[in-house]
Amino acid sequence: MFHQKDIEQIKNKGLTVEKIERQISYFKSDFPFIKLSAPAVPDKGINTYTEDEVVELADYFDNNYKNYDVIKFIPASGAASRMFKHLFEFSEKLVDAKDLEQFITDEKYKPVFQFFSKLKSFAFYNDLETVLHDNGLNIDNLLESEQYELILDYFLTDKGLNYTNLPKGLLAFHSYKDGNRLAVEEHLVEGAHYSTDPNKISHLHLTVSSEHLEKFEKAITERKTKYEDKFGVKFQIEYSKQKPTTDIIAVDMDNNPFKLEDGNLLFRPGGHGALIENLNDLEADIIFIKNIDNIVPDRLRKTTYLYKKVIGGSLIKLQEKTFELLEVLDNGNLSDNELEVIKTFAENELNIFIPNAYKGYDKMDRIDYLYNMLNRPIRICGMVKNEGEPGGGPYWVINENDELSLQIVESSQMDLNDPSQMEIVSKATHFNPVDLVCGIKNYKAEKFDLNKYVDPKTGFISIKSQNGKSLKAQELPGLWNGAMADWITIFVETPLITFNPVKTINDLLRPEHQPE
Repeated sequence: MFHQKDIEQIKNKGLTVEKIERQISYFKSDFPFIKLSAPAVPDKGINTYTEDEVVELADYFDNNYKNYDVIKFIPASGAASRMFKHLFEFSEKLVDAKDLEQFITDEKYKPVFQFFSKLKSFAFYNDLETVLHDNGLNIDNLLESEQYELILDYFLTDKGLNYTNLPKGLLAFHSYKDGNRLAVEEHLVEGAHYSTDPNKISHLHLTVSSEHLEKFEKAITERKTKYEDKFGVKFQIEYSKQKPTTDIIAVDMDNNPFKLEDGNLLFRPGGHGALIENLNDLEADIIFIKNIDNIVPDRLRKTTYLYKKVIGGSLIKLQEKTFELLEVLDNGNLSDNELEVIKTFAENELNIFIPNAYKGYDKMDRIDYLYNMLNRPIRICGMVKNEGEPGGGPYWVINENDELSLQIVESSQMDLNDPSQMEIVSKATHFNPVDLVCGIKNYKAEKFDLNKYVDPKTGFISIKSQNGKSLKAQELPGLWNGAMADWITIFVETPLITFNPVKTINDLLRPEHQPE
């Protein structure tokens, strides 16, 4: 299948022919659908807490987190270009249009006119006004004369703000009296409140793309002192890039390796599931994970901080108990009653499925089984009530061995043509906002190898194009989906206000992202 030139290219990326052949085999067989058993709902897979329990867990975090190395992990490599899709389309059509009338009555372009009518409400407005002024243009005159194409030119391209070529983290998201804040700045503010150690050092880790690393470093260096002085902390910020060894070969529509015009193989990034490698490199005890665009301004932070501490306190509490029981199991000298207590804890507190066959195991096999099931990475995942947002949700899933587990499942992983599966989906009540806290060390303070807990059968295949030719692209199991499939998983209900993603530029016009 591969010529010598191909083999050299594969080796130069740090990959092996065997690994590439395995990737191609997934293109040929496709990935199986996830088999849903039931939706995870309150009291049946999703923990809900009373006000007193919320306060208790938050206090538990405050009283204990200083005993752990805590870090905030932020996937920040995503480009912002998809946020401006409707603006791009409008700009392209505007070139050939004689007037604006044809667009005003078209429902498709309603978001575009909302963008221009509310332009002064965006945090980047003053920056755009300045860059236009520096080029001899007046933004008010341009708006009044409906010279929208010119405004977009200075907004999206390197003539001005160049927003289309920036990552989301470097876009101005929120306005304050002392200036606007980039998305990444808001993560600095958050980090100062729940990922700061006893020495007042706040630890953050950003995964960034190679072309944006320098920009991130410059932006944060210019701004971090302001927040260090304000919160009395020092920021320790680490960066990492998606590893080339996580790239995946592309194939043509016949599942043959896709070749570029120069004869080279085409490789594509493996999606956010590749970041399990970056996560695996961290040394922290407790890792908070949150997407770069899911942030709120200061006036709404109180609830966010509270529930970060709730899921953090829940992790610490459960992990401490789990470690205590693992020490007992490791000792091996247990009574049947002690084993039953551990089994009950595993089932009721950690959502671990115990098969019927367990009853027939002898004592040593039962000890080994419980030990292996408890001795795994653990994650606490915040879940919000589903208000119609697209994306994954919490489900009970059954695998090929008829074992049940809690998983975050994307709609692309579901067989929505199966009426029985659709019925399960229709009963789902909650949605995944990507709000996690993870424990990646065992009871001996040794790091788990997170690659051992990935389900490789949960990848994703999509159709793309390259120079006008169709191709198949493959993504690795998602970071909080298949990449964490074999983790101990706990779902916790969190308020909807903790979920405020920015998928399009107009999302920044939502009340949650506007100043009071």
